[in-house]
Amino acid sequence: MKVSDYIVEFLINKGIKDVFGYPGGMVTHLMKSFSEKSEQIHAHVNYHEQASAFCACAYAQSTGKPGVAYATSGPGATNLITGIANAYFDSIPVIFLTGQVNTFEAKGDLKVRQRGFQETDILTMVKSITKYCAYVSKGEDIRYELEKAWYYANEGRKGPVLLDLPMDIQKCDVIEEKLRGFEIGNVNISKSKNWIDSFQMLLAKSKRPVLLIGNGVKITQMEEEVRTWVKSWKIPVVSSMLAFDVFEREEDNYFGFIGAYGDRAANFVVAKSDLIISLGSRLDIRQVGAKTENFASNAKLIRVDIDTGEFTRKVKQDELEIKCDIKEFLKDVKQIWHDPDVMDQWLQTCKLIKKSLDNYDVCKVNTLLSHFSKNLPKNIFITTDVGQNQVWIAQSFRIKKNQKVLFSGGHGAMGYSLPAAIGACYGSNSPVVSFNGDGGIQMNIQELQFIARERLPITIVILNNSSLGMIRHFQEMYFESDYFQTVEKGGYTVPNFEKISYAYGLDYFRICNKDDIEKYVFNSKTPNVVEICLEEETYVFPKLEFGKPNQDQEPLLDRKLYYYLMDL
Repeated sequence: MKVSDYIVEFLINKGIKDVFGYPGGMVTHLMKSFSEKSEQIHAHVNYHEQASAFCACAYAQSTGKPGVAYATSGPGATNLITGIANAYFDSIPVIFLTGQVNTFEAKGDLKVRQRGFQETDILTMVKSITKYCAYVSKGEDIRYELEKAWYYANEGRKGPVLLDLPMDIQKCDVIEEKLRGFEIGNVNISKSKNWIDSFQMLLAKSKRPVLLIGNGVKITQMEEEVRTWVKSWKIPVVSSMLAFDVFEREEDNYFGFIGAYGDRAANFVVAKSDLIISLGSRLDIRQVGAKTENFASNAKLIRVDIDTGEFTRKVKQDELEIKCDIKEFLKDVKQIWHDPDVMDQWLQTCKLIKKSLDNYDVCKVNTLLSHFSKNLPKNIFITTDVGQNQVWIAQSFRIKKNQKVLFSGGHGAMGYSLPAAIGACYGSNSPVVSFNGDGGIQMNIQELQFIARERLPITIVILNNSSLGMIRHFQEMYFESDYFQTVEKGGYTVPNFEKISYAYGLDYFRICNKDDIEKYVFNSKTPNVVEICLEEETYVFPKLEFGKPNQDQEPLLDRKLYYYLMDL
């Protein structure tokens, strides 16, 4: 059996139905192997390798299985790097396969920059943003390396892996029965439950506990179990921005996402709490603020995370740190007793906070998107790009049952949404809505051809304010409104998206106001572009001034209301 055939058979046996990539000389054998098994696994051709990487990320996010992306050596491999970083920071299991020059062309230990054409040492470049990467120097190692890569992509905190495959290794023949496999060995998996007594003690002393859920809940696909636990305990819930879709917007116990651009109610609930149970959240600066002493200053903190590395950056010096898989944690925590009367009284206070803040920060864009979301059905995936569009979606979207929103979170990569919509569409086998800014859409706009070619049921929404809105706002605040490279007068321009839509053979609809939204009918069968026309001067509010407590966002609340809420 040829090595490239073995790779394809391996992926088929693991249940992978779709992979994404771009042709190149050093992956032609792999492409041929995919072609011969096209009835069992589909290798989709993108128009840029970065898009292939983002497709694979979203495929993994929507299925729970590892995504797969391939590219040729040199520029093909380096074009994957942004997607690899995205997978690493957001804990997404993706297997990256890169072609490489023949072993007899490789520079090896020679002190030259390059020997073979398009030869690039991709492993050194991606070592810090992969869980495992390896150069396959012998065909006999292919089973071992694939099994090892698969294991590392899925074990513990999930993430990307990469195998670098020389062309002559891909085409060599191996005897399948003689290939050595990867053995996990004696992995010491901690099953300690020493935390239970400490957890119980902190909970017993608490009068105002709050659950903070993070992206780890989504990565482990434990959303339903968390919702069941919350319903049983009746505990107030807030989330990170990446996990805002775990609960429906109108859920009785849910008060929004926290942080610099978060919901005011969520930030006040955390500020008023005396115990925070953080489940699968990194608690980064965007969530807790630059001065951690300002974060829930009167609260104890319990952190549940699979990655002990996250505990090296303490939020509170006396925090209770629980290294545990979320699934195992939920099994144990459901057995812990809590006082329902205490929870009910505190929940009413949280509802009063939310009601008191209902009329704040309602701007035109938030209103438009809130109404737009009402037209969208349940059970679909939504992708967003990075910038104002991302925050507006998190703030305004009326999440319905089984709607899932995919972000480029930690890496924050513009150009993510459009190819991610493709990956999510194949992964979920359902319509997808892709939200983009006028800047982000142009990062991977070539993938409109993919969507048009395959007639995928993807709605591409472009929020067009003819500016790089988030950076323009920074320039207004900190650089005396010097809008260099962010608006037309500063050198940044946008194309005519209507003409571009027609050039790709896509239907087009323009929305300028609420009345246009009333006329809009969601198309769940064929690709289409919806342009939402906005003013150049758009803002994301509320937002946090650096160094201030999360609950004191701008524009500042009336001080009478602020102190009333803080005294509740």
